[in-house]
Amino acid sequence: MLARAGRTGLLFILLLLAGLAAAPVRDEARAAGPGADYVILGFGDSLMAGYGLDPADGFTAQLEAALRAEGLAVTVINAGVSGDTTSAGRARLAWVLDGLDRRPDLVLLELGANDALRGIDPAITRANLEAMLTLLAERNLRVLLIGMRAPPNLGPDYRARFDAIHPELAARFGVCLYPFFLDGVAADPALNQADGIHPNAAGVREIVARIAPVVRAALLGGCPGRQGASAANAEPAGKADEPAGGGRR
Repeated sequence: MLARAGRTGLLFILLLLAGLAAAPVRDEARAAGPGADYVILGFGDSLMAGYGLDPADGFTAQLEAALRAEGLAVTVINAGVSGDTTSAGRARLAWVLDGLDRRPDLVLLELGANDALRGIDPAITRANLEAMLTLLAERNLRVLLIGMRAPPNLGPDYRARFDAIHPELAARFGVCLYPFFLDGVAADPALNQADGIHPNAAGVREIVARIAPVVRAALLGGCPGRQGASAANAEPAGKADEPAGGGRR
């Protein structure tokens, strides 16, 4: 009986933690409401979640502000979870999508940094991202795939295998690609928090300045360099250098 009670208690704790992790996503989805012309879902790890920052300084908040300043009535939902690997993201993606009150017009898929930092086999990372892109394509959702690069200490073979994942999958699934989330920010102490891993508010501002035109193009139906490429109009294919830094994202 004690063993059963222990298992029940553990299950309750896990369900409670899952509910707490999901609460911000559901609240923001409801806040978007019918008044927003566009809804963007930001799905990723701590880089998307805004680790170590005030909510207004995080990536999704700054991106929303930048797009609104350009005249787009858009809500950007923060579905980032710190520490997420592609395996964790794959496990929760359908659940997050099902919990939204409104279908997103664009999904920003930003995962892979923690896989590289943990030295996870790139084949696993590729398979997880492929599964998520397949799910998004099956739901006819437009996608901007945001890439990451492996730390140099993992060696040239690992870096070559990992760094090829996002560009190759973007081409394979016909989705828009932003090659490196931390472009212009990685390894710059002035643009990162004290851990040297996560961007500070100024670093996020730089990231948003660089990625916002790509997000806007993807949202409105096109990709820089590839007219109209998106998961919403592409059939998924069959199965198949700046450092990212150290630590956990």
